[in-house]
Amino acid sequence: MEEENKPEENISVDDLEAIETSEENVPEETPVQKPKRSFSLQKLIGKLNIYLLGFILLIIIAGVASFFAFYKAKVANPDSSVKSTALDQNTMDKLKETDVKVGSPKQTLSVESNAIFAGKVLIRDNLEVAGQIKVGGSLSLPGISVSGTSNFDHVQVNNLQIAGNTTIQGQLSVQKGMSVSGPLSVGGILTASSLNIQTLQINGDILLNRHIDAGGGTPSRSNGGALGSGGTSSISGTDTAGTVNVNIGGGPGAGCFATINFTQKFNSPHIAITPVGSAGGDINYYINKSSSNFSICTSSPAPAGSSFAFDYIVID
Repeated sequence: MEEENKPEENISVDDLEAIETSEENVPEETPVQKPKRSFSLQKLIGKLNIYLLGFILLIIIAGVASFFAFYKAKVANPDSSVKSTALDQNTMDKLKETDVKVGSPKQTLSVESNAIFAGKVLIRDNLEVAGQIKVGGSLSLPGISVSGTSNFDHVQVNNLQIAGNTTIQGQLSVQKGMSVSGPLSVGGILTASSLNIQTLQINGDILLNRHIDAGGGTPSRSNGGALGSGGTSSISGTDTAGTVNVNIGGGPGAGCFATINFTQKFNSPHIAITPVGSAGGDINYYINKSSSNFSICTSSPAPAGSSFAFDYIVID
């Protein structure tokens, strides 16, 4: 057993030299140098996203624009704050005098407390009021210009001239006359006890619940040869409508019974006549007309001693 645990002692000196020589001939390992990292600006820009660069550029442009806008507004609107200076006791004592001038037009008098003026207040320049104006009595103004909306409980105006449109939500009561130079448009019902119109143009139908009463003067008339000896005629009505009464005398003949002369001329009158009575219906009547008159005539003699009438309507 002891012989097995002993180390081998058969290695010669030549073998040891060979081992040393082989160890000396082994080449030394050179360490591998790691490449240095490059932090150049070009590589950093290449790694960034193109959209991120655009966003950053947009922020820079917006900041520059905001700066120039703020600077321009500051130059255009300089500091307009009013520098206040307290009044000393000497100036306050001067205010008790009858006529005192305080400061210059370039200065501003600021009164922080309430002020009561027992007498009159004269303002030679403009009056600017930032708040509301409350007037306890009457207000006399030579002229007033209102740019916004105004509410009035009661306004009495001697002469009112409105250049623009006007809307009245309630009723409009006019005690005296009203003159309208332009067109008048009424969307609802127009109620009037009396209308005096020179020219009336109606585009729709006319509905009359009562009669048509044609006004105006009574036209004149002249007798014709168809009345016969001792015959007479009379007229009642107006230029627009009326009645001509005929009394035939002795020995009548053909011709005209009467000529009616209008009080006002027509442009081109349209005349309709209707005989009243059986005697008038038996004759062959006709008319002659012009712009100033018309005549009722017959082509055959009327019965002697008969009486009848003609109703007429004239439309221009």
